[in-house]
Amino acid sequence: GAGAAAEEAAALTEPDGPDQCLSLLPWDRFSAWLHCVCVVGFDLELGQAVEVIYPPHSKLTDKEKTNICYLSFPDSNSGCLGDTQFCFRFRRSPGRRVSLCCFLDQWDRDLPVYLKKDSAYYYGYVYFRQVRDKSLKRGYFQKSLVLISKLPYVHLFRTMLKQIAPEYFEKSEAFLEAVCSDVDRWPPPVPGKVLQLPMMGVIMKLRIPTYRDKPGTTPIVQNMHQADAQISMALPTVHEVDLFRCFCPVFFHIQMLWELVLLGEPLVVMAPSPSESSETVLALVSCISPLKYCSDFRPYFTIHDSEFKEYTTRTQAPPSVILGVTNPFFAKTLQHWPHIIRIGDIKLPGEVPKQVKVKKLKNLKTLDSKPGVYTSYKPYLNKDEEIVKQLQKGVQQKRPTEAQSVILRRYFLELTESFIIPLERYVASLMPLQKSISPWKSPPQLRQFSQDDFMKTLEKAGPQLTSGLKGDWIGLYRHFLKSPNFDGWFRSRQKEMTQKLEALHLEALCNENLVFWSQKHTEVETVDLVLKLKNKLLQADREQLPVKTDTLKKLQAHINDIILALPDDLQDILLKTGT
Repeated sequence: GAGAAAEEAAALTEPDGPDQCLSLLPWDRFSAWLHCVCVVGFDLELGQAVEVIYPPHSKLTDKEKTNICYLSFPDSNSGCLGDTQFCFRFRRSPGRRVSLCCFLDQWDRDLPVYLKKDSAYYYGYVYFRQVRDKSLKRGYFQKSLVLISKLPYVHLFRTMLKQIAPEYFEKSEAFLEAVCSDVDRWPPPVPGKVLQLPMMGVIMKLRIPTYRDKPGTTPIVQNMHQADAQISMALPTVHEVDLFRCFCPVFFHIQMLWELVLLGEPLVVMAPSPSESSETVLALVSCISPLKYCSDFRPYFTIHDSEFKEYTTRTQAPPSVILGVTNPFFAKTLQHWPHIIRIGDIKLPGEVPKQVKVKKLKNLKTLDSKPGVYTSYKPYLNKDEEIVKQLQKGVQQKRPTEAQSVILRRYFLELTESFIIPLERYVASLMPLQKSISPWKSPPQLRQFSQDDFMKTLEKAGPQLTSGLKGDWIGLYRHFLKSPNFDGWFRSRQKEMTQKLEALHLEALCNENLVFWSQKHTEVETVDLVLKLKNKLLQADREQLPVKTDTLKKLQAHINDIILALPDDLQDILLKTGT
């Protein structure tokens, strides 16, 4: 028995724990924020081409490079003269080893769900410059500086590009090298701390939210007066876009758009330029926050995109995605899509916006159709006239757009919370009772989610407790339960609750007299128990189970006591195996 026990024990030995990661190598800090920086230029022979990738050892597959090339330039018909900023998102090529070990996941864990990184995608943040230049064959200078990152911190990277791109276009490569070595001195992107990020003589101060923040509150980052010459900029947010500006063109339909995003309906935004398409798509995705939008979304999508065929095919129903497009060609290829948002140039209204009717899809012939929402969707909930009045009043009183955005964000938050609280309450009731947890049996399972049982709870504890909105809430829930957003939300809840059960089970084990138990059992059973307990400790560390530190210490002490009560040869083997 002991031989087999020893083999099993040896198999568990793990390399040292997460502290290994903390000896950072050059470029580790950089990689915590950015994958790489690219410069995309225009070559008469080759068309768009990646001219520079920095740091030079960064890996991009050919497919990724092609995507970056096409997504970093506005469509020729956008006619963007001067400087334009926008962002895009593209699929990472599969099969690449995920670089940078465990500590990135530790930070990821403390983020709110909607900011957790999705390792299947990269974001590209673009600063594009197009100016007349007689000395060039085409008569124009065209270049993009692009930051590639897994992080969805739109506002941070936008601010950073505004700082560095104009200077880069004047100064070239050496400047880019200096920027990257600045980023490689940044502290890691830890949620909840005020971070100071030096950037070519300016210090950006910011705070990344944590899941513990009360939704809808942003702790203010104060601008400290520094004695030294460093200029500092406090960023009010790392990830938010200007909601009011983005929703202005479709002002009267915000509530219907919230339903469409919540239900994961296929949506396309047709806009005059990538900056408007990308901002609008990001605003749509964020309007159901703190829920995470679980389907794919592309702030800027072109006909060269590697998913173009997959997303525009007519052989199957349009997928659950939100696409931002600017090419008139899409008016044809996507006319079978059920919901189309057409926006003109985003300007802030000087006067109260006019009511724009929801239009039938068949009226959308071309991209020069009038701005508006084209759909035959009937919203489940009655319209909230209050928010429209409140924002219109703001326009009349020349209320700053930031303040309008705060009002709009709060409105979306209250709507989403009224919708999700009954689901949270029902799912919490699926948790087994604490007294059903026995240290000697595996942890009990969660009870199954039953749509009928959930619907029954709505009579007494439905959204009417927190929202005055009337309408077919039941219909909205039925539809939502079939959507990818419900699936994603429920899975993360399930995982949390299962981990909670594991943690409670660990605590129950700790409160047992394990040494006394082992004295009444055979050596093989005792060795088996020791290995199981060691495994539990490894799991608690690996999955970061919500366990108190002293519980883990207590368990480790139990293990040591049991081992010490065993014969010497077994003690040696068990003390060597992984802890």
